[in-house]
This record gives sequence, C-alpha cells and structure tokens, in this order.
Amino acid sequence: MSTALINPAVLRSEFRLFGREPGGLFWILLFPGLLLGILGSVPSFREAQDGLGGLRTVDVYVPVSVLIALILAGVQAMPPTLTGYRENGILRRLSTTPVRPASLLAAQMLVNGLAALVSALLTLTVGRLAFDVGLPEQPFGYLLALLLAVCAALSLGAVVSARARTTKIATAIGTAVFFPMLFSAGVWVPVQAMPDVLARIVQCTPFGAAARALDQAAAGDWPGWGHLAVLVAWTVVLSVSAARWFRWE
Repeated sequence: MSTALINPAVLRSEFRLFGREPGGLFWILLFPGLLLGILGSVPSFREAQDGLGGLRTVDVYVPVSVLIALILAGVQAMPPTLTGYRENGILRRLSTTPVRPASLLAAQMLVNGLAALVSALLTLTVGRLAFDVGLPEQPFGYLLALLLAVCAALSLGAVVSARARTTKIATAIGTAVFFPMLFSAGVWVPVQAMPDVLARIVQCTPFGAAARALDQAAAGDWPGWGHLAVLVAWTVVLSVSAARWFRWE
C-alpha cells in the first residue's frame, strides 16, 4: 500500500468514523485484552501445563488474543464498511473527484491495521501486568510476524469486500470465514497442543502460521522462515485476488 494513495483528509475522516463506532472500538481494541483477562482469571490457566511444554495456558493465549484482533479487523470490520461505501455509491462519486476511490480503500486498511496493532499492544500489556506473562524475547521477530499477519488479515478482508455485493453478504461471508480463522489461530485448541497432522495442516493457514511464528518469537527464537513464508504467500495470493475481483461500483 503506497503512501501516495493515502489522502490525509480521507484518512482523518476514516479515523473519526472509526472512533464513533463503539462496536469496532470494543471488539477490535478492547475485547482481545478482556478475553485474556477472563481466561487468566481461571486458576488452572495460571499453572504450568506439561502438554504445553511447561507454559501456562494464559501464556499461550496471549498471541491467540493478539490474532483475534487481527481477524476481527480484517474480516468483520473492514468488509461491511467498504461494501457499504460501494453499495451506497460513495466509491462511484469519488471516482469523479480528485480523491480517487483507491485512497478510501488505503485509508480503511491503514485504520483497521493500526487498530489491530494497538489492540496487540494492549493485550501484551494486560498479559504482562495482570498475569506476569513475559514480553516477547525476540521483539524484532515478533514485530515482523505481527506485521505480516496484519497484512494477511487485511488481504483476506479485501477479498471478502471484493466478492460481496451488499453489506449483508459481506457480513455473512465474514462470519463464515471468521470461525475457521479463529480455530486456526488456536482459540479452542492452541496450535502447539494439536495432534501432529492437524497442526501441520493448520500451520499452512495464515493465522496458524502466525500463531506459531508469534509463539517462537515470544520464546526468544527467530520465527520459522517457513511460517513467515506462509504469511507472505497468503498475502500475495489474497492481494492479487482482491485486486482482480474488486469493483468500485
């Protein structure tokens, strides 16, 4: 996403609109940290588990909670907004002005991407302050994996936006995609606790790969290049598909 595509006035407008949407503020910014707080309040989740390599359940769910924010921003928040703009003719009207529709798309991706990153920071803070979860021991690798995961999430959201003709369809598709992505991120069963065959399959998905990359960076290792490659591959494929299918009208 080139900065030349971002119109400052459009970006400010999108930030204001996002700030006026209590649903987006809660689900993207606050819910992941709140979920981690609820999970961490369970006494057994604060005890080391042999099946998790000596980690506590709350330790494992920090990167999972981080990924929830990305999934919410990518497939639940962005597609209905963009589809609504197209459905209401806003993109068509923009095409006749100096502000091109692409600037609105770029602004939406930036707003949702930054919201997801802020949520990740808040979640890490909750884990550290409330449950003494260690901060990532490989911060640069963690940041790289996180940024690639954000790109994959937004690319997936762009595909949903491209294929959905109405806001209702965008919401339906986003919901259908939402739950499999939660599973692959390890919401119900952490990826490292899955059976070997299932874990290998899940790690070929964007959020399964992201979950393992974040786990590795949190433990002090550089994220596996295979996991990073999966994120890059998904981002490229989804971005190309979205660009091919997206219609401004």
